[in-house]
Amino acid sequence: MSESMEKLKLAEKLVGRGKVSRRQFVQLALAAGFTATTAQTMFVKAARAEPKKGGTFRMGVGHGATTDSLDPATYPDQFTGTMGWGATGNSLTEMNAKGEVEPDLAESFEPADDAKTWVFKIRKGATFHNGKNVTAEDVVNSYRHHMGPDSKSAAKSILTAITDIKADGDNVIFTLNAGNADFPFLASDYHTPIMPTVDGKSDWQSGIRTGPFKLVKFEPGVSAKMVRNENFYKPVWFDEFEMVCIPDVAARTAALTAGEIHYMDRCDLKTLDLVQATPGIKITEVTGYGHYVIPMNVTVAPFNDVNVRLALKHAIDRKAIVDKVFYGHGTPGNDNPIAPTIQFAIDPQPRHDYDPEKAKAYLKKAGLDSLKVDLSTADAAFAGAVDAALLYKDSAAKAGIELNVIREPDDGYWDNVWMKKPWCMSYWNGRPTCDWMFATAYADDAAWNDAFWKHPKFNELLKAARSETDQKKRAEMYAEMQQIQADDGGNVVIMFNNYVSAHSDTVAHGDIAANWDIDGMKIASRWWFA
Repeated sequence: MSESMEKLKLAEKLVGRGKVSRRQFVQLALAAGFTATTAQTMFVKAARAEPKKGGTFRMGVGHGATTDSLDPATYPDQFTGTMGWGATGNSLTEMNAKGEVEPDLAESFEPADDAKTWVFKIRKGATFHNGKNVTAEDVVNSYRHHMGPDSKSAAKSILTAITDIKADGDNVIFTLNAGNADFPFLASDYHTPIMPTVDGKSDWQSGIRTGPFKLVKFEPGVSAKMVRNENFYKPVWFDEFEMVCIPDVAARTAALTAGEIHYMDRCDLKTLDLVQATPGIKITEVTGYGHYVIPMNVTVAPFNDVNVRLALKHAIDRKAIVDKVFYGHGTPGNDNPIAPTIQFAIDPQPRHDYDPEKAKAYLKKAGLDSLKVDLSTADAAFAGAVDAALLYKDSAAKAGIELNVIREPDDGYWDNVWMKKPWCMSYWNGRPTCDWMFATAYADDAAWNDAFWKHPKFNELLKAARSETDQKKRAEMYAEMQQIQADDGGNVVIMFNNYVSAHSDTVAHGDIAANWDIDGMKIASRWWFA
């Protein structure tokens, strides 16, 4: 490497720290043989590579309801999850952009007794927003908040394996009913931010957490405002972080292009090219574990007949929906909620491809010549849900199935429709392990079992696979569970969706995590102003 190139490489590292001016950098690049245009581009890239403090970051999201609460047990989506966990809170562990689990509020974790016991050491010096030191007792009570017999927490089902949890100095010791190598993944769940203990119980009402930002104002379904926590144990770049609930995607896009917000999630794929062509706007697309589903309440007729369920699974043209509604930004599903990139994932056979004749045959098995059912939908379920339902209506008609598509109000959809109406559109962010996804939404005792589906063999395998240390046997168990879910389950899995968002080029970021949307819901601490 020439001396000129060595100087230029050093200058690239110093640009982001404000140690080298644009003029100085360009002169060095010219001396190294680059053109003026290339030198300018290299300077901009180098300047944005290094995070720097300052500014108020505003984000518009397509989620939020007036019934939202600061209680993490009830967090339903990215509005509450990003605010009450990603920005203001921390779990014991977190997922990185490579899909690996890392310590977060815990500084380390270790298994014992064939992974039946897990010891988490609390990070030294970690404090709550009110200045109180985080203790092992706070962790214990934060977990117990989700675990009582009367708990309706969304995290309850993934914590049922815990038989004992206790504080031991700076350590928290979890004892499980069987070995579980995936337990550190579960400890990263966004429903489990650690909260301060008040009168022997976790204080969720105050919104006091341990995270990079302190909550200043929260209006359910409207907005949230936060300021930087100067005592956080990791670097925090933005001075302030504001979230605005904008369910309408057109309004969200208009706010971005007008400069009222710096970031929006869930882009309208129909107009994505126009947004991308807008000066100063960038698009990010990440393939994660998320999937769009249509859960049927299998305790209610006609969905209590597996033949009706199979007829509906063969009556949907998933590829047409992916191509026409989502413009190819996803992968057609096969009624298996486990993303193809997850360990132990399979593609159940035979595939549930669109086949009107097969759908008719299943209706005949159910003793029906035709079928008419209501399907509730709203774009609050996911952007494009209404269009997807209408395409489903067209394809199902060819199988003798009449879908009465009911367009529900966006506001209150998750409280008034999901798990209330017998059949509706929904979505899942997905989970990084088979066990976590199944325990969250398909176990017989899962709080979010939105199909109300119970299958004894499935639940037997779920418990057995969790503690199985032989990877070959574990793979066989998860394969059987995925096949059972596809053949018998009450969820029509439309597709695995890509997370598509847009942001101003005034903000920058590193590698984006895919475990949840919005950079793993950690955007507030991972992004910065360029």
